[in-house]
Amino acid sequence: TISPALLTLPEHDKATFFCNISMENDSGSEYSLNWYKETNHSQAQKTAEISPRKTMTETEKYRLINSAPVFKIEILNLHQNDSGSYYCGLITIFEPDKVMESNRSQLMVTAAPQMNATDEPEMEEGNPSEHIKAMLLGILLLAGVVVLLIFGYLTFTYRRGDVQKPPSENMPAEEKPPVVSISTVDYGVLEFQRDQRPPVPPETQPVEQTEYATIIFPEEKPVTPERGKKHLD
Repeated sequence: TISPALLTLPEHDKATFFCNISMENDSGSEYSLNWYKETNHSQAQKTAEISPRKTMTETEKYRLINSAPVFKIEILNLHQNDSGSYYCGLITIFEPDKVMESNRSQLMVTAAPQMNATDEPEMEEGNPSEHIKAMLLGILLLAGVVVLLIFGYLTFTYRRGDVQKPPSENMPAEEKPPVVSISTVDYGVLEFQRDQRPPVPPETQPVEQTEYATIIFPEEKPVTPERGKKHLD
């Protein structure tokens, strides 16, 4: 037997059927359990198989669990083309003529519900923790913006105050120029005494005298040969 007789589920959900077998008379026989699907009374197609030696068999689409005498099949991630009739078949090994089939169960897969814009507020109300987290995050962001604005305003005001101060206030105390005192000047008349020593008479210079001398040259005698010879000797 197979149960339930009818399942109606939306897309992307999971369908579960149970197949109950009785092996009282053939408890020692080898067998396997197959699952079949029929669509619009067409020929049945084998979808999955499990043997009593395995406790579970899983594929991308089906998960089979052996809890003999009950076998469970799970059809994962439903789509509309999964709709149809399902049944299980017991195949006895070494006795090919002995095949037992269960009754049929119907599976109807409906389209997934579409989310409307009006459903969003209901989801928010049903999930208050997310709403509270969003509010806290918004408050933190707003507080951060306020702190940044205050810090920027104080920095701008401080810099502006430094610019408007006179240069003497901006300079450190040790770097201030020294104070220059302006003193008055009194003008007076200075008198110098003359030297009382008697004046020195100018040095008397000797009177220049001009002397004249007369140079008398002796009268030259004519040179005669005899006189010249004496001169040579």
